[in-house]
Amino acid sequence: MEENRYLQELTDRCPALKGLEEEIRAAYGIIKESFQAGGKLLVAGNGGSCADAEHIVGELMKSFVKPRPVPKELKEALIRTDSGMGGALSEKLQQGLPAIALNSHPGLTSAFLNDVDGEMAYAQQVLGYGKKGDVFLGITTSGNAKNIRCAAVTAKAMGLRVIGLTGRDGGTLRALCDAAVIVPEQETYRIQELHLPIYHTLCLMLEEAFF
Repeated sequence: MEENRYLQELTDRCPALKGLEEEIRAAYGIIKESFQAGGKLLVAGNGGSCADAEHIVGELMKSFVKPRPVPKELKEALIRTDSGMGGALSEKLQQGLPAIALNSHPGLTSAFLNDVDGEMAYAQQVLGYGKKGDVFLGITTSGNAKNIRCAAVTAKAMGLRVIGLTGRDGGTLRALCDAAVIVPEQETYRIQELHLPIYHTLCLMLEEAFF
């Protein structure tokens, strides 16, 4: 199976991640099942993990390593709709896997910070965007970021599945997760250095499954 090949490549390149294959496979299975059922992925983090959330969405919402042409029916509909622009759209648009970085909405998050409670801004977005069958991926190196935990509690209450990408001992987020990938490091920057190859591998596996 291709997923096994990608996991093998990951641990060959990053031996520190040996022993986490089943956790990564579990996270992949949860996201894949959600996409298959028409769900979406909501991702959030703070600081470097905020950038990682954006990075993940960028890899999922367009081609990562494989071509993702739009279906023939959509190509034809685009051309019918506008014979000039539709032709260019039909050639250049790429299929995406639906994912939203919750840290990408400064107008909303700053309004919620000012008017209500900034630590619950991600939770508010989970409430607004999420539906049963979706997945919330919380990235926190300590596992203790309160805003991520608020979002995870909201997600669980709404019937979303929760994945944690953390380090150290997994923190308080660990108990809320359906799958927790906890890298064996203590320092924030070292944890983040291991998070990137993990989520790249997840994106490779998902792209392989759907395209």
